[in-house]
Amino acid sequence: MAKNNSHSSSKKLEQFLRKEILIHMTENPDRSFNYKQLAKAIGVDDNREKQMLMDILDDLREDGKLKEVDRGRYVIKQDRKYLTGTIEINSRGNGYLLSGQEGIQDVFINKNDLNRSLNGDTVKVLLHPSRRDKQPEGEVVEIIQRSTDTFVGRIELSKNFAFLIPDSQRMHVDIFIPLEKLNGARHMDKAIVQLGDWPSHATNPFGKVIEVLGKAGENETEMHAILAEFGLPYHYPKDVENYANKLDPAISSAEVSKRRDFRSITTFTIDPEDAKDFDDALSIQFLREDKGKKIYEIGVHIADVSHYVVPESILDKEALNRATSVYLVDRVVPMLPEILSNQICSLRPNEDKLTFSVVFEIDEDANVRKEWFGRTVIHSDRRFTYEEAQKIIEGNDGDLMNEIRIMDKMAKIIRDKRMANGALGLESVEVKFRLDDKGKPIGVYTKVSRDANKLIEEFMLLANKAVAKYIGEPDGKKKIYPMVYRIHDEPKEEKLKELSTFVSLLGYKLKSYDSRRLPQAIAELLKDIKDPQVAETIQTYTIRSMAKAIYDVNNIGHYGLAFDYYTHFTSPIRRYPDLIVHRMLQHFLDGDKGPSKSQLELWCKHSSAQEKKASDAERASIKYKQVEYMKENIGKIFDGVVSGVAEWGIFVEVAESKCEGMISLRSIRDDMYVYDQKALCVRGTKTKKTFRLGTKVKIKVKGADMMKRQIDFELM
Repeated sequence: MAKNNSHSSSKKLEQFLRKEILIHMTENPDRSFNYKQLAKAIGVDDNREKQMLMDILDDLREDGKLKEVDRGRYVIKQDRKYLTGTIEINSRGNGYLLSGQEGIQDVFINKNDLNRSLNGDTVKVLLHPSRRDKQPEGEVVEIIQRSTDTFVGRIELSKNFAFLIPDSQRMHVDIFIPLEKLNGARHMDKAIVQLGDWPSHATNPFGKVIEVLGKAGENETEMHAILAEFGLPYHYPKDVENYANKLDPAISSAEVSKRRDFRSITTFTIDPEDAKDFDDALSIQFLREDKGKKIYEIGVHIADVSHYVVPESILDKEALNRATSVYLVDRVVPMLPEILSNQICSLRPNEDKLTFSVVFEIDEDANVRKEWFGRTVIHSDRRFTYEEAQKIIEGNDGDLMNEIRIMDKMAKIIRDKRMANGALGLESVEVKFRLDDKGKPIGVYTKVSRDANKLIEEFMLLANKAVAKYIGEPDGKKKIYPMVYRIHDEPKEEKLKELSTFVSLLGYKLKSYDSRRLPQAIAELLKDIKDPQVAETIQTYTIRSMAKAIYDVNNIGHYGLAFDYYTHFTSPIRRYPDLIVHRMLQHFLDGDKGPSKSQLELWCKHSSAQEKKASDAERASIKYKQVEYMKENIGKIFDGVVSGVAEWGIFVEVAESKCEGMISLRSIRDDMYVYDQKALCVRGTKTKKTFRLGTKVKIKVKGADMMKRQIDFELM
């Protein structure tokens, strides 16, 4: 028995030593070791164990794990592993390879190992041997594809040369420009530069100016620069505008005869006060009573852009390229030329318009009895702003007040059903600016979604869901057509665990972070929280935990809305996927063949990418105006709330204006503060004073850098 125990113990020791040798040599892949060095490194001083260690080295050599480079000296045999993916570079110049593969961590790439790769490039990375408990690291060995070859920034001119200082914080090098390639650009101009050579001996890439945008700091220049930074157009090619201007806005009687005519039925639009592109209208008429219930016909009428934008036309190609309208602080850059978006297709009051419609027979308890889909012609009787409709909902007299109140009641029932079915009722705050005639911000306010907004939202959601289900749901009789869906995946389990941890750190409990029960758990939690600032912080963190909605041909449903089928049908003036859906619906109604699934897939990927660019550009324009606004408030003190924490600082959002800036940890004098990643906070080493999302603070505005779009705060 003792012999067996001794043998078992010896085997365990051998396994332990073998593991420790491999770990130590893997962590030092470029060094060779003899048995004495290894014994010292892993703490072996017993002669019997040293002999065992020598035997293990021989075994590892024979197994092909080690290579004997000299008599009695060994190195680890390395399998060179590579990953391909997109590189993301942070403001400090270090990179991360986003592999996009399930279960594979992002790979850290030191700024010295970027090897001329730039943010967004597709690259091949050599993985360094992994070290225990550390994020994988690597170096770029090949640039497979540049994400862009044009960059926006300001020109800094010297006597013999110039540089472009890029606007993007993720562009980690300046671009060298020979004087003969300035193309008229002057010192402190904003310009677009095309990347040229990047010689192996040069620290900076070479480039040439291809367009001068204007003087840095001027509103028009800066807005154009933001669009150019994200690769978004800011003017229409002449041939596209000429094509659009030649379109006939007249509606012939022959065209009306092909459509269902709604011109005699009460119809109206509700939109923001400053809107010009009205792409949706609602109609309502009482039909009958059935078993004591009033039955109404409600039409959701959408501008029939597909009638004017013909596939493969010059106009269609430009719309596809843009894929979306872009909404900056002071302007809309439309997907379609203004003659279409603001005039021909816009559902303006007192004008006949061509539309594509979903028409519901619906009872007073908002139960849908019947649906109809097809092309229509309408005549809007009234254009309401959200504010006007809201006053009517709240009890004021006004045009079409009975119709609006009936539809408001239905919308509330539909919304309640949606929430009960598991929809996430999260609302993000929208920041708006009051601008003077030169585009300078003179005030900031936030937009709140009220009943009038929700009335429109619920009927648009109902139409979108109905179209997706009509085409996409098998019923045993119809052929299933390929379709463009708006999908939203369930959040990842690890993100939900982080959310639960975060909520508990704020002193609350999330009753469930199972994705199916999360909406109800969040709703119950927010109901219990009395402090609106804390509630807003939890909503913000929850939104950050969610996956992003995208366009796809493979339907997985929409988690946030709790819909099995969902698409975008209601905004073809400003979204290309909606235009595709209109065409697909007509193909389906006609029973003919539409675009292939692979073609739709390409359009979905492009549209999702363009949507992200547009969203990033919108955020950049908001940030620029926030910095411009806070520049006039340097030295002033404000109440704020912590909106983010990092190892270098605390991000704070001003309660009054929602402007976000940063307090550098070095600038806080009462203690040395460090970032605690596990606890999601910044904590003082002596005082244990803690700052985390939602912490209320008082700050002084220290600086506002327009070039970097950065606000610096000081903790009071």
